[in-house]
Amino acid sequence: MEILQSAEKTGGLIGNPTTYKERSKSSPEEPTSAAQLGNSSDNSSSPSKFSPTKASSSSPGASSNMIPIAQLNPYQSKWTIRARVMNKSSIRNWNNSRGEGKLFSFEIVDESGEMKITAFNKEVDKFFSLVEQGKVYYISKATLKVANKQYNTLKHDYEMTLHAHSSIVPCADGQDIPAVQCDFVPIAELENRDKDAIIDVIGVCKTAEDVSRITTKSSREVSKRTLHLIDTTGKMVAATLWGEEAEKFEGSEQPVVAIKGARLSDFGGRSLSALFSSTVMVNPDIPEAFRLRAWYDQGGYALASQSLSETKSGGSGMRMNWKTLSDVKNENMGHGEKADYFSCVATLLYSRKDTCLYQACPSVDCNKKVLDQHNGWFRCEKCNREFPNFKYRLLLSVSPRNETAEALLGHSAETLGQLRDTDEAAFDAVFQKANFTTHIFKNRVKLETYNDESRVKVTVMEVQPVNHREYSRMLLSNIHNLTQ
Repeated sequence: MEILQSAEKTGGLIGNPTTYKERSKSSPEEPTSAAQLGNSSDNSSSPSKFSPTKASSSSPGASSNMIPIAQLNPYQSKWTIRARVMNKSSIRNWNNSRGEGKLFSFEIVDESGEMKITAFNKEVDKFFSLVEQGKVYYISKATLKVANKQYNTLKHDYEMTLHAHSSIVPCADGQDIPAVQCDFVPIAELENRDKDAIIDVIGVCKTAEDVSRITTKSSREVSKRTLHLIDTTGKMVAATLWGEEAEKFEGSEQPVVAIKGARLSDFGGRSLSALFSSTVMVNPDIPEAFRLRAWYDQGGYALASQSLSETKSGGSGMRMNWKTLSDVKNENMGHGEKADYFSCVATLLYSRKDTCLYQACPSVDCNKKVLDQHNGWFRCEKCNREFPNFKYRLLLSVSPRNETAEALLGHSAETLGQLRDTDEAAFDAVFQKANFTTHIFKNRVKLETYNDESRVKVTVMEVQPVNHREYSRMLLSNIHNLTQ
C-alpha cells in the first residue's frame, strides 16, 4: 500500500463515510461469489470489488468457521478455507456409459496441508476463468468425499467437488500462505523406494533431450521430453515430462527443476515420470532450490555423476550398462529368461542397402510386409486386407528399429524409398555418408530360436551422438575406480 497523505495533513474526513452497523441475523446473506461481488452495489465504492472483507456478512477472514485444510472432512456442515492454488489443469472432456461432459481440477495448499478440487460441466464454465495458479482464495460450500488415489496423488484423505452453491472468493492478503508443500526425496534414495511410488524430487537439470512425439496405445500422439536431474548426493535420474510441459520446457541454462507427485519406475534402473496431476516447477522460489543452485554453481557441475537410469536416454556420461561388443559373447548376454540391455560406443562400418527397405502394411500399428498382387493392390496377411498403397520400412543389418535406422541414416524410410526408385546415386550416397560414423548405440540382446536354430539377436533400440566431453569424464571415472 502506498501512503499518499497522512491523516494529520488531511485535516478532516475524505468523502462521506458512514458508521458500520452489524447486520442482524435475520438480514439476508450478502453475496459471496465473485460474480455476485462484481454486481453488488455495496461494493461499488470499494477500492477492490474482490476485497475479502466484503465476501460475506462477516468477513471470511474473521469467520469463526475458518479452518485449515488438514481438518476438513465430510462430517462438517459449514466451513471456509483460505488457500493458494498450486496447480491447475486444463479443461478435459469425458465420455462414458453415463454420458459425456467436461471437467477441470486444481490443487490448493495452506499451512496445514493440501487438497484436490474438481469442477464438472456448469461449474467448469463458472469457475475455470476465476481460478488462477498462484492466487489465494476463500473457498466454501463444496462437497467433500474420499479421495480417489487413482487420480489423486496428494496425501489428504479427502477431495472436494464444486457445485452450484460453491463459493470461491479471491483473497487480497495471502502472503502467509505457502506456494507449495513438498517432501523432497534425495535422488540417491530413489533406489530404496518401491516401484510406482509417488514422490517429490528436486534437482538441477544437467541435460535435457529434444522434444519427441510418440503414439500411445490408444493411437494418440503426445509430446515427450526427458530431463536428467542431479542433486547434492551426486546421483542423477531421468525424469520425463509430457504434453505441454515437455514442449514449453527450456533447459539450456541448466535450471533447478522440482517435480511434485512424480511416479517412480524401475525400468532400466530408476526413472521418474510426471503425471497429469504432477506439479512441475522451474527455478521455484523455495530454500531447497537456492541451496541446490549454490551447490551446483560452486562446483557441483564438475562432479562425476552416476545415473540411476541405466537404459533411459540421456547424456553419454550417465552410468549406463556399458559393454563392448565382445562382452555379448564372453558374458553370454541374452541367455536368461529376460532380454539384456547394454550401451556401447561403436562405429558403423557397413550397412547392406540392397535389403534395407521393405514394403509394409499402411495400417496404423501394423508393419507386416505386404505381398504385391501385381494388379495395383498389396495384400497384408496379418490384417487380411488389400490396399492400393504401402509404406516403406527400414531394416538394416544391425537390426535397428525403423525410427532408429532413420536417425542413423538421417532420412525417413519414405524418402529413401523414393530415392531408390528415382535416384540410385543419391540413394547410395546416403549409405556412404553414414559409414565410418561413431555413435552411442543402446541395444537389446536376447537368445532367439527359429527353425530349431538358436542365435543371439542384438537389436539397436536407440542411437545417440557421442558427447565426447561427457564420455571422456565417464572413462576417467572408470580409470579412477580401477585404481581403488
